[in-house]
Parts: sequence; C-alpha cells; structure tokens
Amino acid sequence: MEWSDEAIVLSVRSHGETAAVVDLFTRSHGRHSGLVHGGRSRKARPTLQMGNHVDATWKARLAEHLGHMSVELRRGYAASAMDDPAALAGLTSMCALARLLPERDPHPALYEVTLFVLGFLDDPTVWPALMVRWELSLLQELGFGLDLSACAATGVNDQLIYVSPKSGRAVSESAGEPYKDRMLALPRFLTSARDRHATRDDVAAGFALTGFFLEQRVLAPKGEGLPESRARILTHIDR
Repeated sequence: MEWSDEAIVLSVRSHGETAAVVDLFTRSHGRHSGLVHGGRSRKARPTLQMGNHVDATWKARLAEHLGHMSVELRRGYAASAMDDPAALAGLTSMCALARLLPERDPHPALYEVTLFVLGFLDDPTVWPALMVRWELSLLQELGFGLDLSACAATGVNDQLIYVSPKSGRAVSESAGEPYKDRMLALPRFLTSARDRHATRDDVAAGFALTGFFLEQRVLAPKGEGLPESRARILTHIDR
C-alpha cells in the first residue's frame, strides 16, 4: 500500500529515541497517521510542526497498519505564528479540533477551508472571523451542521439574530423575542446581511455559538472539552 498527498500537520508525538508518530490532515486521504523515522531529529523538527503544510508519502504492507511516512515541507505556518500569541492559539486550536475527524475519512472541502484560514494567520483583522467559519464547516463535516439560511419559525431570511440551541437553526428577531433569554446570538457576519464586517464582539459571539454546539453535540458525548488553546484566542485578541 502506498500513496502521496499534500497535508497539514495536526500533531507529533515521540516514538522511541528518534522516530515520531505524525497525525496529518490530508487532502484526499483524510486524517492519517504514520511513523516518521528520524522525526525527532534536528533536521526534521522544523518540518514536523503543528499547522505546517507538507507533502507526505505513506507506505504500509496492509491498509490497516500504521505505516511509514516521509514528509517534506511546503510552507511553514507554525514558524510565522510563533511571534503572535493569538495566531498561535488559533492554529493550535484548529489542529486540535481537526483531530475530531474520523481517521482515513476524506474531507476535501474542509481541507481547503483549513488551508485558506492558515493563509490569513498573519492578518489579525481577518483570521478570527475565518476561524469561526472554519468551526461551522467542521460541525457540518461531523454531521452537526447549523442552518443559518432562514428563520426556523417563519422561513424569512432577514433580521436573523438568534440561533436555537435545540435545533441549530437561525431565528428572526421577532420570532425569537419571547425566547431571547434562551437563544444564542447570531453575529451579522454569519448571515446574508450586507454588513459582514466582524467586530471583536461579533467574533466572540461567533465563537460562543460554534463552541456551544461543538461541546454539546461532539465533545460532551465523548467526555471531552474544548481545547484550552481555543479559550486563549479572545484573551490575546483583547490585548
């Protein structure tokens, strides 16, 4: 068995004295792990950093085996994020959440979105809102997508300012008014409204929205919680 693909490094853990087990999010083969000989060497470490864009080749005798990988760097996103605590927290959170994807199950659309977000990590005016959209895409790929296109009660697609915590569907201002204390806020940049500029409060509302559904529908049933790095994103943005 053998394949070659481009990928994003999600995690690296030591194996023995010099090797490393690398978890990748590949374009065509989904989330896939493999053993990299010499993966903890000084030469390999700059390549095997979380968030880096790489070319990988995987080989194994049988498909179910861990297999061996060789990895070459395409673009080192990790190094550029090191100088920005907020961007580093965002990159770390995204890689941690991507590991919720089932192994060896391709998600090419989410892979493209992931690369797109990584490409904007050097622009703090853009990437936090993109990260919210990435989490919405992740929920969709995991089978828990939200419907923000029209009001769940009336079917209209204007004045959408709430999301039902039960259905995950958008709710208009008028329909949601009697239940507003139980609703989640829907920031304007996630709707079809013309004003798509995302303020800091919009981003916070977006993270609260996606975080709620990630916790309730994905993580809690597994006895897990959101990554600590995710909570640091807004803390650093405030600074």
